[in-house]
Amino acid sequence: MTGVSKIGDSKMNDWIIPEWPAPATVSAFSTTRLGGFSEGPWRSFNLGLKSGDDAEAVRRNRELLRSRLPAEPNWLQQVHGTAVVRHNAGNEAVNPEADGQVASEPGQVCVVLSADCLPVLFCNRAGTRVAAAHAGWRGLAAGILENTVKAFNESPVEILAWLGPSIGPSVYEVGDDVRDVFVAGDRGAESAFRQRGNRWLFDLYAMARLRLERAGVTAISGGGFCTFSEPERFFSFRRDGQTGRMGSFVWIDSGAAESS
Repeated sequence: MTGVSKIGDSKMNDWIIPEWPAPATVSAFSTTRLGGFSEGPWRSFNLGLKSGDDAEAVRRNRELLRSRLPAEPNWLQQVHGTAVVRHNAGNEAVNPEADGQVASEPGQVCVVLSADCLPVLFCNRAGTRVAAAHAGWRGLAAGILENTVKAFNESPVEILAWLGPSIGPSVYEVGDDVRDVFVAGDRGAESAFRQRGNRWLFDLYAMARLRLERAGVTAISGGGFCTFSEPERFFSFRRDGQTGRMGSFVWIDSGAAESS
């Protein structure tokens, strides 16, 4: 699935379309920081209302985004936890506290926001269920990806996952405390860490793949981005502190019900 024709605005040409073997009924993309109305450290396509940006600028960015989606996304209150909610088309304004969501009806848009943390998009091979998860190191360690896989209520081998833009392994430094959380009782997790001085370089992508594979997901695509290293393209909290948020979106096309 390329999905380029479904976005189609020159301002959005930099949006990232997943290269994954998703069925034609599934659409997905991740935004970058380009093409919006925000200024200052939030320049320019900031989608985060709680980032300190001017609320009107964020509203205009979301309005522009909404013109490229089949419905209003189900915005979450992300807390670096493990809760996964089901999309409820009648309750988008509730903004549930969760770091993952799953949808099974055409037109229901799942979204997570990020600015270094790892966004992971999911669908099943049948194209009848989609999900999005926000995986910072805390949520990743606690099981947000495994919980999202469980929310599909089907065999993990039927699930596809795509790893969106996050901070890369050459710059993401963490201390012993973070490494210890992952490697305690799991020596295989050591492969995602590389020592540099008295710190560790942490590969979020490698750890996510490891956790997904152990959950039974075999079709994993994406990775290879670095939000920290491309300041003109991506927001990065670790690089800038005060910054915007990018969004990763996935949904089942509204025509899926008629064609099934």
